[in-house]
Amino acid sequence: MAQLLLYIYLLAAGLHAQGPEPLPATAAHRHDVRRQELIAGRFDSLFTVLAGKRGFNGSILVGQNGSMLYKHAFGYADLKRKTPLSTRSVFELASVSKPFTSAAIMLLHDEGKLEFSDPIQKFFPDLPYANVTIGHLLSHRSGIPNYMNFAGKYWRKKQGFLTNAALIAMLVKHAPRQDFPADEGYKYSNTGYAILASVVEKVSGMPFDDFMKRRVFAPLRMENTFVYNPKKTLPAKYPTVGHTKNRRPVGRDYLSGVAGDKGIYSTVEDMFTWDQALYTDRLVKQSTLREAYLPLSYDDVRDSEYGYGWRIDVLRDGTKIVYHAGLWRGYNSLYVRRLEDRTSIIVLSNKVNWSFRNIGRMFGIIDSKDIGAVELGGN
Repeated sequence: MAQLLLYIYLLAAGLHAQGPEPLPATAAHRHDVRRQELIAGRFDSLFTVLAGKRGFNGSILVGQNGSMLYKHAFGYADLKRKTPLSTRSVFELASVSKPFTSAAIMLLHDEGKLEFSDPIQKFFPDLPYANVTIGHLLSHRSGIPNYMNFAGKYWRKKQGFLTNAALIAMLVKHAPRQDFPADEGYKYSNTGYAILASVVEKVSGMPFDDFMKRRVFAPLRMENTFVYNPKKTLPAKYPTVGHTKNRRPVGRDYLSGVAGDKGIYSTVEDMFTWDQALYTDRLVKQSTLREAYLPLSYDDVRDSEYGYGWRIDVLRDGTKIVYHAGLWRGYNSLYVRRLEDRTSIIVLSNKVNWSFRNIGRMFGIIDSKDIGAVELGGN
């Protein structure tokens, strides 16, 4: 009988040893979950108000330390058809394309194919700006005027889309005068980033849209992100229509064929994938990115510094943020990164509306002391 009891005991012990019981959630884990729920709830409340009373129509994603704290879409991809937006809806990033173009240049820099000090005449000898370098273009210190202010004088709309190659030819032929000598001032200019996209093409031997797809979007599995190319871009899987602040639909115009300064389309989910890659050496070395975040110019219009494709500012608590905003043809966007704790805010809108431009308020939600001091009952 004793032997039988011993056998039953050993059998039971063996069965129990086949797999450990799941450990109870720690208090710290429960605290993190509750904090995330509170942050998500407050962002949802904020953007519900912005959508209901301020006209916001778009998608938002908030992330921290690799986790999504909140993502949601408000409104419609097409206001007339009332097609609902989702977090997979594709938006024109407008000038939020510039950090991508900057990264493409840095990728080539890290491969030893160009230097920031290279003059642009190294790549386009006929350009009439001998004193302008890659770095000047990246930091808006070239003095080359904004093509959007003079292209209409030289390009007839019936000719179709203006392209990067056509813009380079226009600069060569008409030689618009610089607003100031290179590196003697700052003036935001889309022309510089269009030239940078052409530099990427020249150095890589690929069209800019192909380069971005092969070297950036595909490796990161950003499946809903692309550079618009009038000749070959297919309709997006989850398309949107841009709208004015008065809800009128806006289509592309002849300037939409120029890329680098704008022209990249993406989703908040793909943008978060891109955001996380920037914390690694997968695309660009961290040492190179640190150069991009150095303040090189003060923009008194925006009251911020500008580096290589990024605006740089400081929150009230003294923490540094890098960011970019964009506005083009019925779309506006905002992408903000606080590097020290890997916090990111991504807002994409297809109805012109700047109700979400208060960056401090959004970081206030994330950093709220009562959220950080949440206490949960139990052990």
